[in-house]
Amino acid sequence: MGESISTLLFQPPPPTFLHPSRHIYLTTSSGSRIPAFYIDRGASTTLLFSHGNAEDLGMIYDWFIDLSRVLSVNVFCYDYTGYGKCGEGKPGEEKVYRDVDAAYEYLTVGRGVRPESIVLYGRSLGSGPTCYLAAKTAKEGRSVAGIILQSPLLSAYRVAFNFRFSLAGDKFCNVDKVSEIACPVLIIHGTQDEVVPFWHGQELWVNLDPKWRAKPFWVLGAGHNNIEAVLRKTGAFIDHLAEFLDIHIPARWGEEKGPIEVTECIERAIRRANKEE
Repeated sequence: MGESISTLLFQPPPPTFLHPSRHIYLTTSSGSRIPAFYIDRGASTTLLFSHGNAEDLGMIYDWFIDLSRVLSVNVFCYDYTGYGKCGEGKPGEEKVYRDVDAAYEYLTVGRGVRPESIVLYGRSLGSGPTCYLAAKTAKEGRSVAGIILQSPLLSAYRVAFNFRFSLAGDKFCNVDKVSEIACPVLIIHGTQDEVVPFWHGQELWVNLDPKWRAKPFWVLGAGHNNIEAVLRKTGAFIDHLAEFLDIHIPARWGEEKGPIEVTECIERAIRRANKEE
């Protein structure tokens, strides 16, 4: 059953082209050598992005070049073991956790990026390593600054079955980790998601500690893979990301401090707006 779930979870596409000058390689604690890219805008905030199950770096590079510019953020993206130019090994849940650990270590140790300026961003399957790392940094006493979860899953089994409890063999049990997260969390989900049901996003939001619940963004009529397309004309997707970063991430205000509870973030944003008037 576990092997079957892994086959469904991980569907690496044929490797897409990414010029060698645009990526580096990281070595994980499990021995994998995975590609990654860093877009340096000299910004105060860095997004650490974990992609979906049928993507690789070559497919998302151009999008993040644009996103990093309009949001004024640095971006670090990595491939999972068995994806893209990795060229070796099979992907798996524990390997994905080692992959994101390597990405985080590269940022914090290799580049000296402070955890308080890092925002984790996970899409679909990428919600798994994102929730794992967010909970881990909170337990270690130095949480990342914030989290964005786009079309996230409660767990792999729950995509098909509405189980009340996590069962043996289940993968990426995000629902069991989100209560341990200690920073503001934005959840984005399409109401017509045909892959990961909309109620997954709703249930994850309910299971967060209330003081870290940013206002969720439920995208009416959007499915699993078309949220950005549905919102392109209005610009609402970019606007919501920018609003979350500007209100909830202290590094955006020039403050070097850990996560601040959502209510206080909103109060501070109102005071800043009043001063600017």
